[in-house]
Amino acid sequence: MKFGTKAIHAGVHPDPETGAIMTPIYQTSTYVQRSPGDHKGYEYSRTHNPTRTQLQNAVAALENGKHGLAFASGMAAIDVIVKLLQPGDEVISTNDLYGGSYRIFTKVFANYGIKFNFVPMHDMQAVEAAVTERTRLIWVETPTNPLLNVIDIAAAAAVAKKAGALLVVDNTFSTPYLQTPLDLGADMVMHSLTKYMGGHSDVVMGAIVVKDDELHERLRFLQNACGGTPGPQDCFLVLRGLKTLHIRMQRHCENGRAVAEFLKSHPKVGKVFWPGFSDHPNHEVAARQMNDFGGMISFVLEGDKMEDAVAVLEKLQLFTLAESLGGVESLSGHPASMTHASIPAEERRKAGLSDSLIRLSVGIEDVEDLIEDLRQAIG
Repeated sequence: MKFGTKAIHAGVHPDPETGAIMTPIYQTSTYVQRSPGDHKGYEYSRTHNPTRTQLQNAVAALENGKHGLAFASGMAAIDVIVKLLQPGDEVISTNDLYGGSYRIFTKVFANYGIKFNFVPMHDMQAVEAAVTERTRLIWVETPTNPLLNVIDIAAAAAVAKKAGALLVVDNTFSTPYLQTPLDLGADMVMHSLTKYMGGHSDVVMGAIVVKDDELHERLRFLQNACGGTPGPQDCFLVLRGLKTLHIRMQRHCENGRAVAEFLKSHPKVGKVFWPGFSDHPNHEVAARQMNDFGGMISFVLEGDKMEDAVAVLEKLQLFTLAESLGGVESLSGHPASMTHASIPAEERRKAGLSDSLIRLSVGIEDVEDLIEDLRQAIG
């Protein structure tokens, strides 16, 4: 099936009891057994729930994977992935990544003897140089949050394979509409379904997709044992969101391009970060592994002053100042004080994330209105 058809049909089926075309919300905690151990495949909803099963199947199908696992948040999904490791194991991660990922790596799992090395992953030589005999996991986020650096997934997969390490790709910014990391050699794909996959800013959820059966069993055990699973109502909301993923992402990309080009031509804008520009670092990699360039854009004003950025954020009207991204509505953010505040200022600046950087999640409104909003705010 083509992607748009898969978004609507793959992984789901009409309710066998009633014929309902939409997956029902199985709002139950437990299931009747005919005899001890004799049941219909469901025992307890932390372990299994029919609504969650269809969501997991749908997400796996979109990522061209075999197994999907849903979690109560993207952070819960990350938590389970790192729990595959043992004390003394090492992880290589990009030095430009979501602040929540950095926080759980350095403030939680580092306390259990897991070492994290943060390197500029758009340079694959830096990744290779960081590999040691203890490297067990390579963590890729591409495009990165918030500098939109592009990382070569196939090249990272080759490094991981040589090192005997697992490769994880956080595909939240791109979604499988733009890239399918498992097809490029990744072992695991992770999502914050809260963002583009859900698409309507009304649910918090995460997911992992894999192809390997043994890896799936290890993750499924942790999913059940640790209990960070989502409720059926949230699963239903993401299932509903997936059905329009393809048309939403197409509009996000179209609007993103127009907004990026407007910002680049504005005399008061100093630099625009968007992988669709031919002069963007690793643009050729993005053009090769992505189907389009997405609706996430970051920029700094001329002079790179914090107070100027704050003034613009306060004036924006359609680009609502809020955490998160990927909804149908446009959002603006200040990573240094919001999504990435948990990363020390020195580390942020070392990675190129200035205190005046503004991040935009370009929604699916009429793009002329979005550009006019930016024009009046920037002045």
